[in-house]
Amino acid sequence: MEKLFVYVLVLCWKIIPCTMCELSNITIVLEKEECSACISVNATWCSGYCNTKDPNLMYPHKSEKQEICTYTEITYETVKIPGCAENINPFYTYPVAVDCHCGRCDSEMTDCTVRGLGPTYCSLSQD
Repeated sequence: MEKLFVYVLVLCWKIIPCTMCELSNITIVLEKEECSACISVNATWCSGYCNTKDPNLMYPHKSEKQEICTYTEITYETVKIPGCAENINPFYTYPVAVDCHCGRCDSEMTDCTVRGLGPTYCSLSQD
């Protein structure tokens, strides 16, 4: 019986961190319209799962805001983009998550769209 308890405990320990909202290392591509290059940088952002509900079947006329994995706190880092003309500011500042939680998406500060261009998109490589 003790062996079974240990197996269940290890299984729960492995499952719970995988489903939580937490900081994740990502690589993003940065660019400026006025510069001729894109650069990749490493950053941290929020990733994971939050509890969601689908009340549409029970209450079809009620709108329910779902919680997402989002940042609690962010800092900003700055890098220099190569290939900028002399009269162009070559520095680019981007957000880096410091802490995460499950909450509503703040559309004042965040792009809350379902699908964006992706972190590796660079318009300079497009024809």
